Amino acid sequence: MQYVKLGSTGLDVSRICLGCMTYGLPDRGTHEWTLDEEASRPLIRQAVEAGITFFDTANVYSDGTSEEIVGRALRDFARRDEIVLATKVHGRMRPGPNGGGLSRKAIMTELDRSLARLGTDYVDLYQIHRFDPHTPVEETMEALHDVVKAGKVRYIGASSMYAWQFSKMQYTARLNGWTRFVSMQNHYNLIYREEEREMLPLCADQGVGVLPWSPLARGRLTRDWDTTTGRSATDTFGSTLYQDGDRSIVEAVTRIAEARGVPRARVALAWLLHQDTVTAPIVGAAKPQHLTDAVAAVELELDGKELEELERPYTPHPIAGH
Repeated sequence: MQYVKLGSTGLDVSRICLGCMTYGLPDRGTHEWTLDEEASRPLIRQAVEAGITFFDTANVYSDGTSEEIVGRALRDFARRDEIVLATKVHGRMRPGPNGGGLSRKAIMTELDRSLARLGTDYVDLYQIHRFDPHTPVEETMEALHDVVKAGKVRYIGASSMYAWQFSKMQYTARLNGWTRFVSMQNHYNLIYREEEREMLPLCADQGVGVLPWSPLARGRLTRDWDTTTGRSATDTFGSTLYQDGDRSIVEAVTRIAEARGVPRARVALAWLLHQDTVTAPIVGAAKPQHLTDAVAAVELELDGKELEELERPYTPHPIAGH
């Protein structure tokens, strides 16, 4: 495993981040394809033993049970001071007023509940899961600054939004002397590259680390285009992200993978890891091979011709994932 700094901070993270949306009780929340605790723990242990130190979850994943499962597993398999633990806030956790969003009340309440589920007194990276148009950015940024100063959070990050929104939040924090975001978790892979237009140049200019979610395009980059899985059959959000014209990109990944004699997942992840702006793709793992391929991708060097072949078929896409 390789380790890099997260953006312009001094924090070291593994080049692969284990995305923990896969782990959670299937009957809680909207992800019926998740793995329960018994099935999740061996994969989390495998990640730790492979040198992965970066783990990402969210309060909304499986109604909080992802945080519970991940927290217990990491307490058993890793040292807390060696792990970079990330979670997120924004999504609705309960009905009624103040059950979601980025108000001061929501942030303070949901952080304490996440800490309780994770079984820790701090998180290393606390991320806003989306932009909240209904809360003043000043309120959100000051609340995030306060939880950092209270010692409950080490760093703050953001997730998918427009570049102008991210810039507005960053400069609001800067003007007030508040804590700024050190990372952007956004939708970025070979099939969806719209982030290259504005968000990635902004992150590069501002020294913000980039943590792509869905780096394998919900698995579309790892299998034949018309193949379905248990997850893809029920993933209504994922079904809105890609289009039939993306088939040619999957075919390019297949050609290179076959020529190299490696699984397609390794090629698709290696392409992301070749991008200068990318710190660590957030990889979900439901099988041991998923982790094996992710770790191996770190060492896979693609040449200029292969990179060009992978990138050539891309066509513009509607904005997706915000």
